[in-house]
Amino acid sequence: MERSFHREIEALKLGQGETFHGEGILAVTKALLQSGVTYVGGYQGSPITHLLDVMVQARDYMDELGVHVEACTNESSAAAMLAASIMYPVRGAVTWKSVVGTNVASDALSNLASPGVMGGALIVVGEDYGEGASVIQERTHAFAMKSALWLMDPRPDLPTIVRMVEQSFALSEASNTPVMMELRIRACHVRGSFDASDNVAPAISTRQLQAAPAAFSYDRLSHPPATFKHEKLKYEVRMPAARRFIVDAGLNETLPGRHADVGIIVQGGLTNTALRALQLAGLADGDGRTDVPMLVLNVVYPLVPDQIADFCRDKRAVLVMEEGQPDYIEQEINAHLRRAGVTTVLHGKDLLPMGGEYTAEVMLQGLERFVAEHLPQASAEPARAIGAELAQLRREAAEALGGAVPPRPPNFCVGCPERPVFAALKLVQRETGRLHISADIGCHSFATFEPFSFGQSILGYGMSMASSAAVKNFSAQRPVAIMGDGGFWHNGLLSGVSSALLNQGDGVLVIMKNGYTSATGTQETISTPAQQAKQLAEGGSATASETTIEDTLKGMGVKWIRTVHNYHVSRVRDVLREAVRSPFPGLKVVVAEGECQLERQRRLRPIRAERLKRGLRSVRVRYGVDEDTCTGDHSCIRLSGCPTLTVKASSDPLRREPVAHVTNGCVGCGLCGEVADAAVLCPSFHQIEVIANPSWWDRLTDRLNRFFIGLLQPA
Repeated sequence: MERSFHREIEALKLGQGETFHGEGILAVTKALLQSGVTYVGGYQGSPITHLLDVMVQARDYMDELGVHVEACTNESSAAAMLAASIMYPVRGAVTWKSVVGTNVASDALSNLASPGVMGGALIVVGEDYGEGASVIQERTHAFAMKSALWLMDPRPDLPTIVRMVEQSFALSEASNTPVMMELRIRACHVRGSFDASDNVAPAISTRQLQAAPAAFSYDRLSHPPATFKHEKLKYEVRMPAARRFIVDAGLNETLPGRHADVGIIVQGGLTNTALRALQLAGLADGDGRTDVPMLVLNVVYPLVPDQIADFCRDKRAVLVMEEGQPDYIEQEINAHLRRAGVTTVLHGKDLLPMGGEYTAEVMLQGLERFVAEHLPQASAEPARAIGAELAQLRREAAEALGGAVPPRPPNFCVGCPERPVFAALKLVQRETGRLHISADIGCHSFATFEPFSFGQSILGYGMSMASSAAVKNFSAQRPVAIMGDGGFWHNGLLSGVSSALLNQGDGVLVIMKNGYTSATGTQETISTPAQQAKQLAEGGSATASETTIEDTLKGMGVKWIRTVHNYHVSRVRDVLREAVRSPFPGLKVVVAEGECQLERQRRLRPIRAERLKRGLRSVRVRYGVDEDTCTGDHSCIRLSGCPTLTVKASSDPLRREPVAHVTNGCVGCGLCGEVADAAVLCPSFHQIEVIANPSWWDRLTDRLNRFFIGLLQPA
């Protein structure tokens, strides 16, 4: 079964006088309902996935409130939903992972920002920046500045996050401008509590229909010559209105401190980390009381010039803590101070790193240099002691480990149906030589790591086919593009397939058809099979009868299509070889199908548990390696890469090399045996059936097996 958010859904129903406990991103979800939102849409991605997942599963409750929830096919379609707030006094919110999602949505965002909005419009973006990021290292700030969208960066504290969500709608309506809210991984997953309010049923909704469409107004269209007027309105009317609201509503916070002649200006999302760094430096306590005054920017764009100048005017020096490059905030603060004639010394990227995540340790190093120059009366001993302690811990760790910790890159899940396709592709390359392989966003991008090391480029979700368009014209071998079914529907159908057909491209496209958008949490797509649970219960493949992708390709004019089950490695190898060598001159598509193993196990576990509970026969398949037969060359590991296929020391004292071993994490997908057969490696793999509640026939055959095996074994 897919993950259930029953507990989270119940938390959404809390009202006045009750206390909400949970994660930051779920607090955002609750705040949307408290704000009277009419519609919510988006495209999932870490770290904001749960916002939409919870609302989709709470569709019955959303219907009670009259809130429309839509899981969009990509970020562009989500951004386009906000058009409803241009002409109608309705509040809407959309969400996606930034900065890649914002890239996809940028066209719609620009055309939304130009006319502005009547109803409040909020874009919640997961700011996936820093060491834990899974995407390119860029910031949302540039998009906000480019299009004049106001950008919130709330302090990672649940009451503050909730207040900023509610105030974002008010700010949007006060300035007729869409508002973006960036939430870092830590903000999304910070845990806490806040006093809940009643959810507000919107005045215009699925339950309170509007009688007639809005009247036509050319000025509300993002089309010349109206756009020339929009540009003046952005900066002469909307931005001043936004700045007035920011001050009047107290959206930015000032934390007092006893060292009043110096100060710190920090992005709201970095506040907790900055306070931790100050605590380590002996300049703050564990409750967030700081000795150095701080201006917390919960709104990082636009800045309020008078607010910046007032904070800095009586200070000798101010440190700007802005994560990432370019230093947009520092440059803007510098400009505002000089225009106001304020001569306060401003530090930022001269004391802190230009790029990269600002951890407490990184901030501490910058603070130490700032304090040494401008606050010499404050002891630097705590910071120096922390630095010495960290250095000592690193030395001790290196000695204990005998060197650096080996890297552990992400990998496919145990039993992932995409791994056998790459094993087959590796076998094909033994015959054809190295192929140009265009990788894509999704689970299959793990094939860029060892033992496969496939992929010459990753340029965007669903862009693999398009990224090989030029290569095929000067490559001796046909290029191969890999794409998931999620990427296919997100973007690949248009940017890849239709473009290849239009230009009569000759290439190979492999579509991983696992039934879900798996990389973002196994959300359903248009090709997710409807009868998957029944088919699985009957022992079949969840994707066996689903042909939406194949039918779509045929309808577009693709002539060469082959569908193959992933776990049949020999068959996959043969089909891939045929695609690479085929005399057919057009686009060749291989649909490799096999249900996402996470979803498969989520469905099988409750079925298996129920059968065990009822005392019914249950069979679980596992695989093993015969230690005596294993040659120890480990080709099976290099070809399959399964985490449960590893090595162990041989029990034979005469053998020095470790032998292959299958751990108890095996889910019985059979890939190891399939690879051994397809690559003609060795006969050491065997299948084991673990039977619970065996029948009389199982017991009889087991006794017979043991009897005859005993006769064949020496005494």
